[in-house]
Amino acid sequence: MTAATGLLVLGGVSLLATASVLYRCRRVGLPLVPLVFFTAWLQGELAVIHLIWQGALAAWLLSEGALAQPEGQLGLALLLLSFAGLMRSLYLSAGAGASLRQALTEGLGNGYRDAIDADRRGVLRDHISWREWMRPFSFRRDGITVIRSVPYGPAGRRNQLDIYQPLQPRAGGFPVLLQVHGGAWMIGNKQQQGLPLMNHLAQRGWLCVSINYRLSPRATFPDHLFDVKQALGWIRQHIHRYGGNPDFVAITGGSAGGHLSSLAALTANQPDLQPGFEQIDTSVQAAVPLYGVYDWNDVAGAGGTGVMEGLLARFVMKCTRDQNPELWRRGTSLANIHPGAPPMFLLHGSHDTLVWVEDARYFAEQLRCVSRNPVVYAELQGAQHAFEIFHSMRCDYAVNAVTEFLEWNYSQWRRSAARPSAARPDAARPDAAPSSPRAAPVTVG
Repeated sequence: MTAATGLLVLGGVSLLATASVLYRCRRVGLPLVPLVFFTAWLQGELAVIHLIWQGALAAWLLSEGALAQPEGQLGLALLLLSFAGLMRSLYLSAGAGASLRQALTEGLGNGYRDAIDADRRGVLRDHISWREWMRPFSFRRDGITVIRSVPYGPAGRRNQLDIYQPLQPRAGGFPVLLQVHGGAWMIGNKQQQGLPLMNHLAQRGWLCVSINYRLSPRATFPDHLFDVKQALGWIRQHIHRYGGNPDFVAITGGSAGGHLSSLAALTANQPDLQPGFEQIDTSVQAAVPLYGVYDWNDVAGAGGTGVMEGLLARFVMKCTRDQNPELWRRGTSLANIHPGAPPMFLLHGSHDTLVWVEDARYFAEQLRCVSRNPVVYAELQGAQHAFEIFHSMRCDYAVNAVTEFLEWNYSQWRRSAARPSAARPDAARPDAAPSSPRAAPVTVG
């Protein structure tokens, strides 16, 4: 292959990958969905790194005389178009910080940061560090120890959890965050997802718990949800041994983990969904579902669930929607909305190929209409599925915003817990929480 041909191939492939970042390529047919997703995800979130290595390779090809041939000149033109597109993607990512702050203001009210306790405001971070998003897979942080593979249930390694524990003890215990991994309910493990957020929070005085749970096709829904709830029950009973405060537990997760975290938050303490531990409190004080699957029945009519309906029926539910409509309803977050839903912060990418943003938008709107508690919805412009798996500008701004949301809720809870129970008659109820102004969805970017 000549230098000119190499430059043409580089420019053509790069431009196609960049086009998948900028345009919502969703109706491409099931066989191509994974290819489009991975291409758009890695090209978009790692845009700076692609600019560097592609620029270096192009410079070498030019030094080898690539421009002497017409195909080399065409290749350079294609590559420059691709670079312009990547710069556009970076521009959208760079604007996420201010827009996420706007989403929080719309959902929590003006001056929401002033409502965070003074002793906790110091852990908030407005900036992001280029050292982090230039080292996207460097997750470990100082001041944290990780306790691996603690059993929380009887299902062997699928019922184990990792604990991200701050080294500095804290009076009153650490607030707790439970992380639920994604992977279409069939793949994934506790060490693969949520790492930027968990390490960030643990460094700032949160105790983070990441779990495995039983996977399909061996497991059948609602086995996955049972395990998430069993982990919540384990936290209530045992997390104090690791310095955690069992009275304040938040939950998060992405994709299938976004579904399970939202559904667990909405079905707290329902006896039939926690067999064998019916009396244990499985409520949460806040939930942060990311790019979750909230509408298995396509109530919104967007058509996004059509991509996964066959997968769910064959491998996860082991039945079709028509064969067991009640099971499909019970497994749908949208069908379980109620006034006592805990405060939620939903984040979703506008260009998500795997889980369409229309479903998340509809879920947020319906939740906002019913819930007495805050609902924050941020639609990240240009973001693909799994945008927070590794460090990038968009990921790190999202981590900052989620930290603010959790700290706001923790401060609200501390004030509520400090008041005499006689003055707050709903204190013992898991659905009791302060109210907040409602707001329309905010588009990020």
